[in-house]
Formats: sequence, C-alpha cells, structure tokens
Amino acid sequence: MSLVRPSDPSPLSYGSRKLYSLKGTKNAPDLSAQRFGSEMHRSESYEKYFLDFPIEELSISGVSGISNNSFHPNATSYGRTCDSDSACLESTSPEQLDFEDDQVRLKLQELERDLLGEPDAADYGVEMLVNGQAMEIDSEWANSIKDALLHDSPNESSSTDSNFSTTGSNKDASQMSSQNPREMLLECAFAISEDNFDEASAMIEQLRGMVSVQGDPSQRIAAYMVEGLAARLLASGKYLYKALRCKEPPSSDRLAAMQILFEVCPCFKFGFMAANCAIIEAAKDEKRIHIIDFDVSQGTQYINLIQMLATQPGKPPHLRLTGVDDPESVHRPVGGLKHIGQRLEQLAKALRVPFEFQAIASNTSDVTPSMLASRHGEAVIVNFAFLLHHMPDESVSTVNLRDKLLRMVKNLNPKLVTVVEQDMNTNTTPFFSRFVETYNYFAAVYNTLDATLPRDSQDRINVERQCLAKDIVNIVACEGEDRVERYEVAGKWRARMTMAGFSSCTMSQNVTDPIRNLIGEYCERFKMYEEMGTVHFGWEEKSLIITSTWR
Repeated sequence: MSLVRPSDPSPLSYGSRKLYSLKGTKNAPDLSAQRFGSEMHRSESYEKYFLDFPIEELSISGVSGISNNSFHPNATSYGRTCDSDSACLESTSPEQLDFEDDQVRLKLQELERDLLGEPDAADYGVEMLVNGQAMEIDSEWANSIKDALLHDSPNESSSTDSNFSTTGSNKDASQMSSQNPREMLLECAFAISEDNFDEASAMIEQLRGMVSVQGDPSQRIAAYMVEGLAARLLASGKYLYKALRCKEPPSSDRLAAMQILFEVCPCFKFGFMAANCAIIEAAKDEKRIHIIDFDVSQGTQYINLIQMLATQPGKPPHLRLTGVDDPESVHRPVGGLKHIGQRLEQLAKALRVPFEFQAIASNTSDVTPSMLASRHGEAVIVNFAFLLHHMPDESVSTVNLRDKLLRMVKNLNPKLVTVVEQDMNTNTTPFFSRFVETYNYFAAVYNTLDATLPRDSQDRINVERQCLAKDIVNIVACEGEDRVERYEVAGKWRARMTMAGFSSCTMSQNVTDPIRNLIGEYCERFKMYEEMGTVHFGWEEKSLIITSTWR
C-alpha cells in the first residue's frame, strides 16, 4: 500500500516493491521493520494523520517552490555574521565587504575549476539516432506556457563560454529531421549561448514536433527542456516558472506525486533515510534533542524519524522539532507548517514518542539564534534537506545568504548537521555547460521512471510535471536572482561547509549498512557508494543524491 493514495488511482500499487524490484531476499521485511518501520505501520500512520487534509486548490503569489517553501530567493539582507573565532563588527565598511566577498568568490571559482575541470567537448557528444515520430506536448502544459509567454520582460544576456564547436550556423530542415531530440537540444542551447537566436528559434519549432510527455525518456525530457529554451529566448523564464508554481495541486495530490517519485526513484528516499539514521545515532544516550529544519516541507522525513525513534530500545528521547517557513505559508489551511506540526504531534502521541513542535513564521534569511530558542540540556541537530541550494550565494549577491546561514548554524554549536542535496553543478557554470549538466542529470531521473512506470502512466506524467518540470525550466530559462535552482556537487558542498567551520563526520556502518541492504531489494541499477565522507545514491554511473554529516 502506498504511503499516499494518488487522487486518480492507477491499477498499480506503489507500495509494492514488485513494481521495481529485480531481486530480493526474504529478509527484507525484517530489515524494513527494524530500521524504517513496517509497511503496514507506515501506511496506517501516514494515511491516518496526513490524508485528512482538506482538498483545496492552492493559490500562491510570489516565488516559493515545489515543496511549498523551498523556492523563495530571499532578497532581504543583513550585516555579515562573524566566524566562530572572531568578533562581530557592526560598522564594517562596504569596501571591506566587497573585498572579502571578491576573495571568497575567487577562491570558490578556483576550487570549482580544481574539482570539476574545464568543460570538455567530448562530454557533449551526441548519438545520431533517427526519430521520425511527431508528437505534441499535452494541452495543459502548452496552455501554461502560452499564458506565461504573453508577458514581456527585459532581455537577459547568456554566457558564450563554451568549448563546444559546431560545423555551421544554419541547417536545413532535412538535416534537422535526421537528429534525435538530445542532439538537437544541445545544438539549440549552443546556438542560444552564441546569440544565434534565429537558428535556435527554428530548432525549437522542429523540436516541438518531435517530443511528447508520453514518449520515451529522451522525448519527455526534451518536451520540458525545449520550453525552457523558448522561455529563455523570450526572456520570460521567471513568468513561466511562476505560472507553473501558481498551479499547485491539492495537498494530497502533491503528496502523492512526491511519494511516487520517492518510491520509483528511491535515491531521494535513500537520502532522507541516511540523514534520519545519522540523527538516530547522534541522539543515542540523549534525553532531549532539538532538530532545527529550515524546510520541513510536508513532514515526510519526520514521519519516518518518529517511527524509527519509537522502535529503538529503551525510552525514546524528547524530540523538539522547529520548522521555519515564510509567514504567508505557515498558516496556510492546506499544507501549512502549523497543520503539518499538528499531524506530527498526533503521530508521535500514538507512538508514545515525547514530541514538541514549534513553527517559526520567517524567511530563512531572517532567522536569528534567539528565534530558535535553544534550551539547556538539549542536543541541537540541524537538518538541511534540499534547502541550501535555494539560498543565494556569492555568485548572486555580495550578501551571500548561503554562507551566512551556515555560519549562523555553526554558532549554535550543533551536535550534528545533516545535508541532503541533488548532486549536480548548476550554480556558477556558464549557460551551455549548465544545460548539458541539467540534461544528463534529469535524463538519469527520467530513465528511473521509465524503468519503473508504464509509458502511458498518468502518475508518471504528474510526477514529471509537478516535481521535475519547474526545476528544469528555472535552471534553463532564468538567470540572476530569478534562477533559484542553484545545485552544487559534493566537492563544492564539502568546501563550503569547511569554510563555514564545520568538520566532516564519516557515517558509521550502523547508518550505511541498512540502507545498502535495502538498496539490494530494488533494481540492481540503483547504486550507493561513499567518497570523502559523503554517501552518493545514483542510477547506474550517475550520482543523483548526496547525504553528508557535519559537526
């Protein structure tokens, strides 16, 4: 049984491992029950405490994000916070700020080159596959795009930095028709990066006849990426992104789509599990723990954590969870943070886990240590799950909210900090390199969906539209403050955390072994490996999700 029932049930049961399992062992049920709660327990508790949300359409103005509060670039600025070993000076001059930020930016750029190297033309090679099948994007998606593109906005420049070479700027229709969607997408993106807008526009029209949200993975990812390119040409990416966001589905539909994504592409779920196992280990022998989360989202991670605490030997510790969300979202009648907290309180009470929930109505950039109200005798744990990449860094503004947040958290002297992120480089890379990175990353995600869900599955379409499309459009079409999906690879997170004063904590076998065994029950193409204190979860050779722990 699924943890969340889709609004339009398909004949498939997403709670069954038979959907995506190629091999398994009879020990799997014991493992699941021991570490992550039994299937029956999960289903009963989730449905009982979360599926009674009122079904209403959400209407959100402004920028937030996929998980209600994730995508809101915070333009609010405040003075630089101090390092743990230095005093704060309120009268720091603007000249000194600019000098320090320039130094940090240069160091990060040098580090990025050392970690990633320069773009290689060989990385952008394409296969010559003929695809003569003409399909169109579904009408709902097309209407969203049409409405969004009616807006006008100032033209935005795109980078011309690239080592990709092309044999000519103009191709006739017969040459275009012999290309597969991936090849044409890359050529179109390169044409845009070189300001060859007429050529790019012709390719976009050709691509729209080749792609479909019901086609193979290359057609489906192309269906969304081509509209991102079109929006970039018209400098209307922020309007399209906002239009997609404002059509948020009812809370239960949203939960259903996210849960299906976690189950059929379990790398996301494994990332949460690794963080939870590390939290459980850190909470051992503690009587009171205080978890601070700047993006509780729908509370899915904490449903699992409360269940895990309930199954531990001995008396569970008193758990205090502090969630942060913008003031508009905290009191929202559907999926608001206060309502999420109430459901978690009910679940904890049923499982006899001492639990307390605090909702802070504030933008993440405005949170101060006094608002978090740490108490004597509590072990402080900070959980960053898919949050940090939404914080603007030094490449967006000299305020550098990303590093400010990390330094503020370091000053809380936490016992543990967990970081879960998508392992891709879309922050500071030039447009074309970023486009290639985005395609390769989401192609792997789409392949996991294609391997586990039928081609004509409405649930798969909903997952791709509601959970993936907005990310793709934002990365491809937007620049500056409007581009809020700014992912970084494991090495760059490691450098950033170290610069903020944190030390890496290697996860013990008590954390990694149960997850490694659980992965063995899924498709053998899902992979897990550890590198320099970071656990990677991926599909075949492509790392998708990373989890790391710090103190």
